[in-house]
Amino acid sequence: MAGEIVDKTALLGKVKQAPPRAAFVTFLAGNGDYVNGVVGLAKGLRKVRSAYPLVVAVLPDVPESHRRLLVSQGCIVREIEPVYPPENQIQFAMAYYVINYSKLRIWEFVEYKKIVYLDADIQVYENIDRLFDLPDGHFYAVMDCFCEKTWSHTPQFKIGYCQQCPDKVSWPAAADLGPPPSLYFNAGMFVHEPNIGTYESLLATLEITPPTPFAEQDFLNMFFKDIYKPIPLIYNLVLAMLWRHPEKVELEKVQVVHYCAAGSKPWRYTGKEANMDREDIKMLVQKWWEIYNDKSLDYKSPASIIAAPTAAEQPLRDALSKAGAAAKYVAAPSAA
Repeated sequence: MAGEIVDKTALLGKVKQAPPRAAFVTFLAGNGDYVNGVVGLAKGLRKVRSAYPLVVAVLPDVPESHRRLLVSQGCIVREIEPVYPPENQIQFAMAYYVINYSKLRIWEFVEYKKIVYLDADIQVYENIDRLFDLPDGHFYAVMDCFCEKTWSHTPQFKIGYCQQCPDKVSWPAAADLGPPPSLYFNAGMFVHEPNIGTYESLLATLEITPPTPFAEQDFLNMFFKDIYKPIPLIYNLVLAMLWRHPEKVELEKVQVVHYCAAGSKPWRYTGKEANMDREDIKMLVQKWWEIYNDKSLDYKSPASIIAAPTAAEQPLRDALSKAGAAAKYVAAPSAA
């Protein structure tokens, strides 16, 4: 049943070597500071010894210096073209949400059988490679919360209803509100299979879909609602859960933290925004920085750990180096 959260025990198991054609994927646009988040994520995946690569889908406006930085951290950098909604779709909760439709391009990454998508403001604190073993044919993600003011435009917020605690405020039977809303996921993290047919259907559907405040997140929820399966919140802790639904959070068991609350980006953190002076938030920000600043987690290419060549080998090494100089980016084989 789509409404049942996938049992944690179904996701437990030994860490395995990566099968072919699977990857973590994230998204980057512009020349801003989100590149810090991607670097942190690459190092976090390396710390937990993930067997899978991190692919960064970048828009053309990502500068060369940022791309080189990501390659130096073992990322596979792949440029994508922007995807825009129809011109009339401008009613978003945040103006920059419009560019997030470009995430739809990752369904073109058919060289990978399965992907785990992670936003750039996410950090992984435990090995989550087991997610690649989830059965195909479903869209897996963590249920969102409707209690923050960014949801003030919705009937859920206005009546105090949240799917995290549906028994607290029941959905009313009043005809003007209609049936209870479908389960709604946070699209900062999800598991699915790339497919060209799905990609083409996504774009065709986008052309006829009315605008919604949460842009691609609303759109993905609509498109995949019939195959969506919730997974435990340990795989995407949206920070608002700490103050909105603390009874749902066992912080010591959380494996993936999503720094999406206002003021929570570790590389911008001041502690002055609402809820940012909490001790648990300070701890999580510090935890992110410990990974980001850990030089031992910097990517080490195979070439950097091979013994120095002999005199007989050096001419061949030089020739190979010159031949490879034309390659724009280097693909790391895995996050480990």
